[in-house]
Amino acid sequence: MKLREIYKKAIDAGIRNDPRGREAVSRDLALAAKTHADLKPEEKEFFDLESLENPYGDSRILTGVGDEEVSDVLVGIDIEVGEVLLADNLRAKGRRLDLIMSHHPEGTAYANLYSVMGMQADILNRFGLPINLAEGLMEGRAREVERRLMPLNHTRAVDAASLLGIPFICLHTPADNMVATFLQRLFDDKKPGTLSDLVDIIRAIPEYRTGTLNGSGPKILVGSGGRKAGRVFVDMTGGTEGSKEVFQGLVSAGVNTIVGMHISEDHRKEAEKNYMNIVIAGHISSDNLGVNLLLDEISREQTLNIIECSGFKRVRRNGQA
Repeated sequence: MKLREIYKKAIDAGIRNDPRGREAVSRDLALAAKTHADLKPEEKEFFDLESLENPYGDSRILTGVGDEEVSDVLVGIDIEVGEVLLADNLRAKGRRLDLIMSHHPEGTAYANLYSVMGMQADILNRFGLPINLAEGLMEGRAREVERRLMPLNHTRAVDAASLLGIPFICLHTPADNMVATFLQRLFDDKKPGTLSDLVDIIRAIPEYRTGTLNGSGPKILVGSGGRKAGRVFVDMTGGTEGSKEVFQGLVSAGVNTIVGMHISEDHRKEAEKNYMNIVIAGHISSDNLGVNLLLDEISREQTLNIIECSGFKRVRRNGQA
Protein backbone atom coordinates (compact mmCIF):
# COMPACT_ATOMS: atom_id res chain seq x y z
CA MET A 1 0.00 0.00 0.00
CA LYS A 2 1.34 3.46 -0.84
CA LEU A 3 1.78 6.08 1.88
CA ARG A 4 -0.68 8.43 0.19
CA GLU A 5 -3.30 5.65 0.11
CA ILE A 6 -2.89 5.05 3.86
CA TYR A 7 -3.26 8.77 4.48
CA LYS A 8 -6.37 9.09 2.30
CA LYS A 9 -8.04 6.04 3.87
CA ALA A 10 -7.42 7.45 7.34
CA ILE A 11 -8.87 10.86 6.48
CA ASP A 12 -11.90 9.28 4.78
CA ALA A 13 -12.53 7.08 7.86
CA GLY A 14 -12.22 10.14 10.08
CA ILE A 15 -14.78 12.00 8.00
CA ARG A 16 -17.22 9.07 8.02
CA ASN A 17 -16.97 8.91 11.79
CA ASP A 18 -16.95 12.64 12.46
CA PRO A 19 -19.46 13.27 15.31
CA ARG A 20 -20.63 16.46 13.61
CA GLY A 21 -21.91 14.63 10.53
CA ARG A 22 -20.79 14.86 6.91
CA GLU A 23 -22.66 18.12 6.25
CA ALA A 24 -20.49 20.00 8.76
CA VAL A 25 -17.32 18.50 7.26
CA SER A 26 -18.42 19.50 3.75
CA ARG A 27 -19.03 23.03 5.00
CA ASP A 28 -15.49 23.22 6.40
CA LEU A 29 -13.99 22.00 3.12
CA ALA A 30 -16.08 24.48 1.12
CA LEU A 31 -14.92 27.30 3.40
CA ALA A 32 -11.28 26.28 2.87
CA ALA A 33 -11.80 26.32 -0.90
CA LYS A 34 -13.38 29.79 -0.77
CA THR A 35 -10.60 31.11 1.47
CA HIS A 36 -7.99 29.82 -1.00
CA ALA A 37 -9.83 31.27 -4.00
CA ASP A 38 -10.08 34.70 -2.34
CA LEU A 39 -6.38 34.95 -1.50
CA LYS A 40 -4.09 37.34 -3.34
CA PRO A 41 -1.47 35.56 -5.50
CA GLU A 42 1.36 36.44 -3.11
CA GLU A 43 -0.60 34.95 -0.17
CA LYS A 44 -1.31 31.57 -1.78
CA GLU A 45 2.26 30.41 -1.16
CA PHE A 46 1.43 30.14 2.55
CA PHE A 47 -1.92 28.40 2.18
CA ASP A 48 -2.08 24.76 3.28
CA LEU A 49 -3.37 23.00 0.15
CA GLU A 50 -3.99 19.80 2.13
CA SER A 51 -6.86 21.60 3.89
CA LEU A 52 -8.82 21.52 0.62
CA GLU A 53 -9.27 17.74 1.02
CA ASN A 54 -8.39 17.08 4.65
CA PRO A 55 -10.39 19.09 7.24
CA TYR A 56 -8.11 18.01 10.11
CA GLY A 57 -5.06 20.26 10.35
CA ASP A 58 -3.54 18.06 13.06
CA SER A 59 -3.15 15.04 10.73
CA ARG A 60 -0.56 15.12 7.96
CA ILE A 61 2.16 13.29 6.04
CA LEU A 62 5.15 14.86 7.79
CA THR A 63 8.00 13.32 5.78
CA GLY A 64 7.81 11.37 2.53
CA VAL A 65 6.25 12.21 -0.82
CA GLY A 66 3.34 9.76 -0.66
CA ASP A 67 4.52 7.30 -3.35
CA GLU A 68 6.47 5.11 -0.92
CA GLU A 69 5.36 1.48 -0.71
CA VAL A 70 4.43 0.59 2.86
CA SER A 71 3.97 -2.80 4.48
CA ASP A 72 5.71 -2.50 7.88
CA VAL A 73 4.76 0.38 10.18
CA LEU A 74 6.12 1.48 13.56
CA VAL A 75 3.03 2.79 15.39
CA GLY A 76 3.12 4.78 18.64
CA ILE A 77 0.84 7.09 20.57
CA ASP A 78 3.68 9.62 20.74
CA ILE A 79 6.56 9.70 18.27
CA GLU A 80 9.40 11.95 19.29
CA VAL A 81 13.11 11.95 18.52
CA GLY A 82 13.67 8.85 20.69
CA GLU A 83 11.14 6.81 18.73
CA VAL A 84 12.59 8.01 15.42
CA LEU A 85 16.03 6.81 16.55
CA LEU A 86 14.42 3.54 17.64
CA ALA A 87 13.06 3.13 14.10
CA ASP A 88 16.51 3.75 12.63
CA ASN A 89 18.05 1.25 15.07
CA LEU A 90 15.50 -1.40 14.12
CA ARG A 91 16.31 -0.84 10.45
CA ALA A 92 20.03 -1.13 11.17
CA LYS A 93 19.38 -4.51 12.81
CA GLY A 94 17.63 -5.78 9.70
CA ARG A 95 13.99 -5.13 10.64
CA ARG A 96 11.97 -3.90 7.69
CA LEU A 97 10.29 -0.58 8.56
CA ASP A 98 8.66 1.56 5.88
CA LEU A 99 6.77 4.16 7.90
CA ILE A 100 6.51 5.75 11.35
CA MET A 101 2.93 6.49 12.42
CA SER A 102 2.14 8.71 15.40
CA HIS A 103 -1.23 9.39 16.93
CA HIS A 104 -0.35 12.69 18.58
CA PRO A 105 0.66 15.37 16.10
CA GLU A 106 4.18 16.58 15.41
CA GLY A 107 5.60 19.27 13.15
CA THR A 108 3.15 21.50 11.34
CA ALA A 109 0.29 19.26 12.48
CA TYR A 110 1.18 20.04 16.11
CA ALA A 111 1.47 23.75 15.41
CA ASN A 112 -2.04 23.63 13.89
CA LEU A 113 -3.63 21.55 16.67
CA TYR A 114 -5.81 24.52 17.67
CA SER A 115 -7.33 24.63 14.17
CA VAL A 116 -9.52 21.56 14.74
CA MET A 117 -11.01 22.87 17.98
CA GLY A 118 -13.78 24.64 16.09
CA MET A 119 -15.42 21.28 15.48
CA GLN A 120 -16.20 21.10 19.21
CA ALA A 121 -18.75 23.90 18.77
CA ASP A 122 -20.75 21.83 16.25
CA ILE A 123 -20.56 18.77 18.52
CA LEU A 124 -21.79 20.78 21.51
CA ASN A 125 -24.58 22.18 19.37
CA ARG A 126 -25.72 18.64 18.53
CA PHE A 127 -26.00 18.02 22.27
CA GLY A 128 -28.21 21.06 22.83
CA LEU A 129 -25.97 24.12 23.27
CA PRO A 130 -27.01 27.11 21.14
CA ILE A 131 -24.45 27.43 18.37
CA ASN A 132 -23.66 31.08 19.22
CA LEU A 133 -22.82 30.08 22.80
CA ALA A 134 -20.78 27.05 21.71
CA GLU A 135 -18.80 29.05 19.15
CA GLY A 136 -18.22 31.93 21.57
CA LEU A 137 -16.85 29.61 24.24
CA MET A 138 -14.62 27.66 21.86
CA GLU A 139 -13.13 30.62 20.00
CA GLY A 140 -11.49 31.99 23.14
CA ARG A 141 -10.20 28.57 24.17
CA ALA A 142 -8.78 27.88 20.68
CA ARG A 143 -6.88 31.18 20.72
CA GLU A 144 -5.49 30.26 24.15
CA VAL A 145 -4.22 26.92 22.81
CA GLU A 146 -2.74 28.64 19.74
CA ARG A 147 -0.78 31.01 21.98
CA ARG A 148 0.46 28.08 24.08
CA LEU A 149 1.73 26.26 20.97
CA MET A 150 3.47 29.25 19.37
CA PRO A 151 6.80 29.08 21.26
CA LEU A 152 7.25 25.31 20.98
CA ASN A 153 10.00 23.67 18.91
CA HIS A 154 7.52 21.42 17.13
CA THR A 155 9.71 20.17 14.23
CA ARG A 156 12.30 18.17 16.18
CA ALA A 157 10.95 14.66 15.52
CA VAL A 158 10.09 15.56 11.92
CA ASP A 159 13.62 16.85 11.33
CA ALA A 160 15.08 13.63 12.74
CA ALA A 161 12.88 11.46 10.50
CA SER A 162 13.79 13.60 7.49
CA LEU A 163 17.53 13.31 8.16
CA LEU A 164 17.21 9.52 8.48
CA GLY A 165 15.03 9.22 5.38
CA ILE A 166 12.07 7.61 7.18
CA PRO A 167 8.51 8.47 6.08
CA PHE A 168 6.50 9.86 8.98
CA ILE A 169 2.73 10.41 9.38
CA CYS A 170 0.49 11.55 12.24
CA LEU A 171 -3.22 10.80 12.49
CA HIS A 172 -4.84 12.61 15.40
CA THR A 173 -8.43 13.78 14.89
CA PRO A 174 -9.35 10.89 12.53
CA ALA A 175 -8.48 8.41 15.31
CA ASP A 176 -10.20 10.54 17.96
CA ASN A 177 -13.32 10.63 15.77
CA MET A 178 -13.27 6.83 15.61
CA VAL A 179 -13.23 6.39 19.39
CA ALA A 180 -15.79 9.15 20.05
CA THR A 181 -18.29 7.66 17.60
CA PHE A 182 -17.62 4.08 18.72
CA LEU A 183 -18.23 4.86 22.39
CA GLN A 184 -21.20 7.16 21.78
CA ARG A 185 -22.98 4.46 19.78
CA LEU A 186 -22.11 1.88 22.45
CA PHE A 187 -23.57 3.94 25.31
CA ASP A 188 -26.61 4.98 23.27
CA ASP A 189 -27.27 1.31 22.58
CA LYS A 190 -26.58 -0.15 26.02
CA LYS A 191 -28.07 2.76 28.03
CA PRO A 192 -26.12 2.22 31.29
CA GLY A 193 -28.26 2.80 34.37
CA THR A 194 -25.58 4.02 36.76
CA LEU A 195 -22.03 5.32 36.58
CA SER A 196 -20.83 1.93 37.81
CA ASP A 197 -22.64 0.29 34.88
CA LEU A 198 -20.96 2.78 32.57
CA VAL A 199 -17.50 1.97 33.94
CA ASP A 200 -18.20 -1.76 33.56
CA ILE A 201 -19.06 -1.25 29.88
CA ILE A 202 -15.81 0.65 29.32
CA ARG A 203 -13.68 -1.92 31.13
CA ALA A 204 -15.05 -4.70 28.93
CA ILE A 205 -13.34 -3.10 25.90
CA PRO A 206 -9.86 -4.69 25.44
CA GLU A 207 -7.92 -1.41 25.33
CA TYR A 208 -9.50 -0.22 28.57
CA ARG A 209 -9.08 -3.60 30.22
CA THR A 210 -5.35 -3.32 29.51
CA GLY A 211 -5.40 0.21 30.88
CA THR A 212 -7.09 -1.02 34.06
CA LEU A 213 -4.46 -3.73 34.51
CA ASN A 214 -1.77 -1.07 34.01
CA GLY A 215 -3.31 1.19 36.68
CA SER A 216 -4.81 3.71 34.24
CA GLY A 217 -8.33 2.39 33.75
CA PRO A 218 -11.62 4.30 33.77
CA LYS A 219 -12.44 6.32 36.89
CA ILE A 220 -15.41 8.31 38.16
CA LEU A 221 -13.97 11.77 38.90
CA VAL A 222 -17.21 13.61 39.63
CA GLY A 223 -20.17 11.67 40.99
CA SER A 224 -20.40 8.20 42.52
CA GLY A 225 -21.01 4.68 41.27
CA GLY A 226 -24.65 4.68 42.34
CA ARG A 227 -25.56 7.89 40.51
CA LYS A 228 -27.76 7.57 37.45
CA ALA A 229 -25.81 7.94 34.20
CA GLY A 230 -28.71 9.58 32.35
CA ARG A 231 -27.83 11.16 29.03
CA VAL A 232 -24.17 10.47 28.22
CA PHE A 233 -21.97 12.74 26.11
CA VAL A 234 -18.67 11.28 24.83
CA ASP A 235 -16.21 14.17 24.63
CA MET A 236 -13.09 12.81 22.94
CA THR A 237 -12.38 14.73 19.75
CA GLY A 238 -11.64 18.23 18.53
CA GLY A 239 -7.96 18.75 19.26
CA THR A 240 -7.71 19.16 23.02
CA GLU A 241 -9.75 20.09 26.07
CA GLY A 242 -12.38 22.73 25.38
CA SER A 243 -13.76 25.58 27.48
CA LYS A 244 -14.57 24.94 31.13
CA GLU A 245 -17.64 27.15 30.80
CA VAL A 246 -19.57 24.52 28.78
CA PHE A 247 -20.76 22.47 31.77
CA GLN A 248 -23.60 24.77 32.81
CA GLY A 249 -24.93 24.84 29.24
CA LEU A 250 -24.71 21.07 28.86
CA VAL A 251 -26.58 20.51 32.12
CA SER A 252 -29.30 22.89 30.93
CA ALA A 253 -29.45 20.95 27.65
CA GLY A 254 -30.10 17.70 29.53
CA VAL A 255 -26.67 16.08 29.53
CA ASN A 256 -26.03 14.21 32.78
CA THR A 257 -22.66 12.49 32.28
CA ILE A 258 -19.54 13.29 30.26
CA VAL A 259 -17.13 10.52 29.32
CA GLY A 260 -13.74 11.95 28.38
CA MET A 261 -10.08 11.04 27.92
CA HIS A 262 -8.75 13.43 30.56
CA ILE A 263 -9.74 16.58 32.45
CA SER A 264 -7.82 19.42 34.08
CA GLU A 265 -8.38 20.30 37.72
CA ASP A 266 -10.05 23.62 36.79
CA HIS A 267 -12.46 21.79 34.49
CA ARG A 268 -13.16 19.16 37.13
CA LYS A 269 -14.06 21.83 39.70
CA GLU A 270 -16.38 23.55 37.24
CA ALA A 271 -18.12 20.25 36.44
CA GLU A 272 -18.54 19.54 40.15
CA LYS A 273 -20.02 23.00 40.69
CA ASN A 274 -22.65 22.20 38.04
CA TYR A 275 -23.33 18.64 39.31
CA MET A 276 -22.14 17.12 36.04
CA ASN A 277 -21.00 13.52 36.34
CA ILE A 278 -17.52 12.99 34.89
CA VAL A 279 -16.10 9.59 33.95
CA ILE A 280 -12.54 9.55 32.64
CA ALA A 281 -12.05 6.54 30.39
CA GLY A 282 -8.30 7.03 30.20
CA HIS A 283 -6.16 9.00 27.77
CA ILE A 284 -3.75 6.41 26.36
CA SER A 285 -6.38 3.64 26.45
CA SER A 286 -8.75 5.84 24.43
CA ASP A 287 -5.99 6.73 21.98
CA ASN A 288 -5.24 3.01 21.59
CA LEU A 289 -8.88 2.29 20.79
CA GLY A 290 -9.06 5.09 18.24
CA VAL A 291 -5.84 4.09 16.48
CA ASN A 292 -6.87 0.42 16.44
CA LEU A 293 -10.24 1.24 14.90
CA LEU A 294 -8.50 3.44 12.34
CA LEU A 295 -5.98 0.71 11.47
CA ASP A 296 -8.87 -1.74 11.02
CA GLU A 297 -10.29 0.60 8.37
CA ILE A 298 -6.93 1.21 6.67
CA SER A 299 -6.12 -2.53 6.63
CA ARG A 300 -9.52 -3.69 5.41
CA GLU A 301 -8.23 -4.67 1.96
CA GLN A 302 -4.48 -5.02 2.48
CA THR A 303 -2.45 -6.19 5.47
CA LEU A 304 -0.05 -3.90 7.30
CA ASN A 305 2.57 -5.37 9.61
CA ILE A 306 2.41 -3.33 12.80
CA ILE A 307 5.37 -2.79 15.13
CA GLU A 308 4.08 -1.54 18.48
CA CYS A 309 5.84 1.18 20.47
CA SER A 310 5.28 4.22 22.68
CA GLY A 311 2.22 2.99 24.55
CA PHE A 312 0.43 1.43 21.59
CA LYS A 313 -0.85 -2.16 21.55
CA ARG A 314 -2.56 -3.54 18.45
CA VAL A 315 -6.05 -5.00 18.97
CA ARG A 316 -7.73 -6.35 15.83
CA ARG A 317 -11.48 -6.45 15.30
CA ASN A 318 -13.52 -8.30 12.71
CA GLY A 319 -10.53 -10.23 11.44
CA GLN A 320 -8.55 -7.15 10.44
CA ALA A 321 -4.77 -7.38 9.99
